[in-house]
Amino acid sequence: MNDRLALVTGGNGGIGTEICKALVSTGYRVVTTCVDPEAEDIGGWQASLRESGYEVDWVACDVSDFEACATMAAQVVEELGAVDVLVNAAGITRDTFLHKMAPEDWSSVLRVNLDSVFNVSRQFIPSMRDRGFGRVVNIASVNGQTGQFGQTNYSAAKAGIHGFTMALAKESAPKGVTVNTVSPGYVRTSMTAAIPEEIRQGIIDQVPAGRMAEPEEIARVVAFLAADESAYINGANIPVNGALFCSF
Repeated sequence: MNDRLALVTGGNGGIGTEICKALVSTGYRVVTTCVDPEAEDIGGWQASLRESGYEVDWVACDVSDFEACATMAAQVVEELGAVDVLVNAAGITRDTFLHKMAPEDWSSVLRVNLDSVFNVSRQFIPSMRDRGFGRVVNIASVNGQTGQFGQTNYSAAKAGIHGFTMALAKESAPKGVTVNTVSPGYVRTSMTAAIPEEIRQGIIDQVPAGRMAEPEEIARVVAFLAADESAYINGANIPVNGALFCSF
């Protein structure tokens, strides 16, 4: 146990759950956010993890709301201590072509997927800078790099995340804080499982690896970036997409 505290936003999602488990396995104390504890059955989720040997705390917070994030941060610090590792994993989709997209479809995705990265990071960066240590890992997407049909909102938000990462990395590096992005490709979660079989197979056919990623494969990269030993990796965007998109 290294006694460092990690906060994962949206940690009860498919990828988020595996991130929480990976961080616990690495020795971190872990807390996640949820929006509606009852609707999300966060207690049941927590109990299921506990039965498997993973202890994860939770705190209610709408990460799209700055003041809610300030309240959440104060609660976390009071109850659990200073946050050493922040993983911004919360996200939603509201897919449709732009010519059919309602303003709320645009703004809700930007608020949850991009504004939240500022809202939450803003609460913890000052303390990380003061203590001379911090790890921020932002979860973006291959579609932020390539664009995707029906996802102008999602692609814009995910692309914006890495712009945020690069700027904050430059600001934070002198203070011992790293800020990096992980950009998953298509991942085998309940969300992708809901895609009609024909469309899902069409997606897999485009991936040179011939399959979707397992959530654990994303979590492994997050845990690597969160490690004390990863201090010189800063401002990077790590793709985990099975060679679906390659660049340098």
